[in-house]
Amino acid sequence: MTQHTFSVRLSGFLRRKLDELKAEQGENSPAYLGLARQYLGSAQEQRAFDEHSVKHYEAGVTTSETEGLPGIERLYRRALVIETTLACAAHCRYCLRQNYPPHTLTEEQLLDVARYCGSRQNRDNLTEVLITGGDPLLIPHRLETLLRALIEHAPNVRTVRLATRLFGHDPGRVDEHLLNIFRNKPSLRFEVATQINHPVEFFPEMIDALRKVQDVGATIYSQNVMLKSINDDPDTLVELYDKMRRNNVEAHYLFHPVPLLSTHHFRNSLDRGLELVRRLTSCGAVSGRAKPMFAVMTDIGKITLYEGSIIKREGRQVLFQSGYRLEDRLAWNPSWQVPEAAEVDDRGLLRVWYLDGEED
Repeated sequence: MTQHTFSVRLSGFLRRKLDELKAEQGENSPAYLGLARQYLGSAQEQRAFDEHSVKHYEAGVTTSETEGLPGIERLYRRALVIETTLACAAHCRYCLRQNYPPHTLTEEQLLDVARYCGSRQNRDNLTEVLITGGDPLLIPHRLETLLRALIEHAPNVRTVRLATRLFGHDPGRVDEHLLNIFRNKPSLRFEVATQINHPVEFFPEMIDALRKVQDVGATIYSQNVMLKSINDDPDTLVELYDKMRRNNVEAHYLFHPVPLLSTHHFRNSLDRGLELVRRLTSCGAVSGRAKPMFAVMTDIGKITLYEGSIIKREGRQVLFQSGYRLEDRLAWNPSWQVPEAAEVDDRGLLRVWYLDGEED
């Protein structure tokens, strides 16, 4: 049974690297498979499994100021998500936004977003934005427009996080024109979020692009995904976090894959993930300065897994306890609705059901 089709898209850079790895190490080598499985389509995507979500959560903002604006989401008090474009240089097979309708915000829409960020309802608590997509660095001219508008209309925004995979998808795009985005904006702190899932991705071209962005003053951190048959073993993860630290890329979240359509084959069980993270963080092989937080992306947002996070299990369904208060969520985003998978406990805190992965 075919569930849906997500087109295969590779940048020229990734095609060259896959060809080089195949020629040098073979198509069954861990290095080649560590890259290929992230981007090349698989027959397993067409099999029917219980994973059925088409989005990772619903958090669109609907107000008079944002009416008609796609790609504006809010789950947290201090931060607003702005999806400037859903275009990417390559398609990751486990992509969170593979089922979203495509869009690229116009310059006028970006000005409206900036005005909304600085509006009376937001100026006292909204202090940062996450500009994501897609890949916002694919449209640097639009990104420059948005940043200048935020400086003018939303001085309450002091931290800008930019999410990109250009370092690994197409590092040649990190040129002087793109680097100018980070220059001459002293009121803004720039943090660049990327995703590096396998140590093979640290090609010389990627390292050079990382350093160029670091040299203009931006902090780079990585939110990685634990992917079955790609990086779900201690040795690969130790090497990955060692290389990240060596190249000044801060560790952040290590995510359990979201239960999206056609991604079952990427998803280990939570127990397997917890076992790997315990070994990674308590083995003495990785510095405490480079250890990630193991987290899940649920219908109500991110939940970091600590003692007590899992309340109960019913088959593959897992109930998580969050620290999110419903009254706070509605204060930050009045249009937000409690999803079917969530419930509110007697303290006003949200709980949410989540579909676990499976072992082979």
